[in-house]
Amino acid sequence: MTADDVTNERSVSGVWRGGMACDVTAGEFTVRVDEPESVPGGSNTGPQPTEVFLASIASCFTLALAYSAGKRSLELDGIEVGVTGVYDGPSFSAIRIAASIGCDIDELDRLVTAAKRVCYVTNTIRGGVPIEIAATSTRRS
Repeated sequence: MTADDVTNERSVSGVWRGGMACDVTAGEFTVRVDEPESVPGGSNTGPQPTEVFLASIASCFTLALAYSAGKRSLELDGIEVGVTGVYDGPSFSAIRIAASIGCDIDELDRLVTAAKRVCYVTNTIRGGVPIEIAATSTRRS
């Protein structure tokens, strides 16, 4: 990854599709996000928002491992990352990452340490980034 590959901002947008569903557009891709049918208004047409959140962690950490291995010219047989969040009210009280990495055992700790340094998502969560919300009405009075 070079400095030209990274910009200072990333944006996605969500559009409500009725009930508890929305379409989230990120670049050229659109993902349907919904709640299960057990939630009033949910129609189970896509992953839940909390699952998308956990998927962000899993995908970022997986790619951070691959990137870190590449920087060290380490050959990998594969990478599998599972992420589990523990619900506690309206937030997660804990998040566990379990990684299975096809590398030599003597490289494992260094590789994980390097990936932790470059994983944007887990670093953002650990950093407690402030969230700013601005809202406007689209209705005319």
